[in-house]
Amino acid sequence: TRCISYLTIELRGTVPRNLRPLMGDWIFGCDICQDVCPVNIKAISGDTAEFKQRTGFSTPDLVPILEMDQETFSKKYRKSPIKRAKLSGLQRNACIALGNNRDPRAIQPLSNVLLRLEPLVRSHAAWALGQIGGPEAVAALRTALNSEMVSYVIQEIEDALSDALGEKNGR
Repeated sequence: TRCISYLTIELRGTVPRNLRPLMGDWIFGCDICQDVCPVNIKAISGDTAEFKQRTGFSTPDLVPILEMDQETFSKKYRKSPIKRAKLSGLQRNACIALGNNRDPRAIQPLSNVLLRLEPLVRSHAAWALGQIGGPEAVAALRTALNSEMVSYVIQEIEDALSDALGEKNGR
């Protein structure tokens, strides 16, 4: 499925590589279907307080999400639907958004992820570094490749190195 809401909330595993660029900077859910639905064009917006956007949730800084531990996640998102994604899912999604943004300032935080978080998050951090590219990203990927033990993460690192070095996609 190409549904951003499904990919960012319900999918527990790896987001297929071909769908990651389509996610843009969405890290949780999506209301595009609601916005473009012909039925909703005539709908009246509600004023219910429970449905109002909470401050600090619309444009979160992505790097602190990568550095977040389970206790912080549980406290911060205690009464939020974001907890449905689980910490690893939210971190996976943050990696994808950082890769799509291609901001070189994310290289060091993503490099740190390659060395410490669970395989699901490491694999998406590798992809993000491949999207950002440059010598620093390549060095981080090569370092991670030397110590990685999980086969699907190794494959993701190898693919990311190819992306970063311009060996795929005509980069």
